[in-house]
Amino acid sequence: MMILSIEKRNAVLSAMQVLVKKNAASILEANKIDMDSYDGGDIAMSDRLKVDDAKIDGMVESLRQLTVLEDPVGVERFRFTHNNGMQVYNRTASFGTVMIIYESRPDVTIEAGGIAFKSGNKILLKGGKESLNSNLTIVKLWHQALEENGVSTDWVEYLNYNRTQTQAFLESPTQPLDLIVPRGGERLIEFVKRNAKCPVIVSGRGNNFVYVHKDADQAMALEVIVNAKTAKISACNAVDKVIIDEALPNKEAFEMQLLQRLKEHKVTILGDDSWCAYDEVSKIQSDSVWYEEFLDYKIVVGTVSNTEAAITMINKYSGGHSASIITTTQDVADLFMASVDCAAVYHNASTRFTDGFEFGLGGELAIGTDKLHQRGPIGLQHLVTNKWYVHGNGQIR
Repeated sequence: MMILSIEKRNAVLSAMQVLVKKNAASILEANKIDMDSYDGGDIAMSDRLKVDDAKIDGMVESLRQLTVLEDPVGVERFRFTHNNGMQVYNRTASFGTVMIIYESRPDVTIEAGGIAFKSGNKILLKGGKESLNSNLTIVKLWHQALEENGVSTDWVEYLNYNRTQTQAFLESPTQPLDLIVPRGGERLIEFVKRNAKCPVIVSGRGNNFVYVHKDADQAMALEVIVNAKTAKISACNAVDKVIIDEALPNKEAFEMQLLQRLKEHKVTILGDDSWCAYDEVSKIQSDSVWYEEFLDYKIVVGTVSNTEAAITMINKYSGGHSASIITTTQDVADLFMASVDCAAVYHNASTRFTDGFEFGLGGELAIGTDKLHQRGPIGLQHLVTNKWYVHGNGQIR
């Protein structure tokens, strides 16, 4: 498909903003059908599935941010004049057709569609069956916004496939397919990697850590941990593991405060041997729990001997998503942030900010945890590849 002008792409996004606001009631009505049909067995899934007024506002704001961001296509990255006179340029270019496979979240239908379209890509949306009514209602609005601006509805396409049909499409696509982004649990990611015949950007597990250094502001540490654990347990940027420096002053008093705050939010607490003296803590039964992402009101707490031990532990067990250190010592923070192998590292802040919207990207297609093609929130600027443009006047080699 030919690249649309940036003016045309922005016009569609602006129209979509208006349509989402105007049709908020229809989106909420469709979502109610999905919510009523869902059995509620997975509280994280239920939270992701639900659309309310705040999520509608977030959809509109995502579209607004995308509209005002600069065009990511055709940006010059490199230029070179060959000694034979050729002019050589490298510029960003759209991938072509991008497919995203995601579970439950209707707001992804807005964010993924907007990011892909603004970056000049056709988007194939494969949402979960649990959010079908919500997704189809939003895609209908996408098509209306496209048609109002004289643009083919092929730019945003919804694939209402079951698992068997999805596997068949991945193995033998019925149209050109340049990139796939699975956004969901590890089973979904493995399914896509196993069956896809084109590049896959992995949006992996969270399993994020907070390390409380011996020089931590302890009041700050409490607020950060409670926020990172309880603000949105269905988010991949929620914290699952907390490790405390054994040299923390008044360590027992801090631990008791932390346990009390977590219990107020009905968080189940598992701990290593150093924590088992507390009634609120259940002993870890297997070290494998350190690898787990919970997406639930559940947390693991442990003790480490120093910063180097904390770094080693995080690099061994984390999902490569996010990790935070709480400390007043800048040199220690710098060491931690340089050494921890995660897509996002924090000093004195909650991991809950690892999000395309919070990072000013106008939303995100996913959170990349591999090192190629992009780590962390995959936004507008990242949904492009590159091309070489060479201008000559008859040069031969």
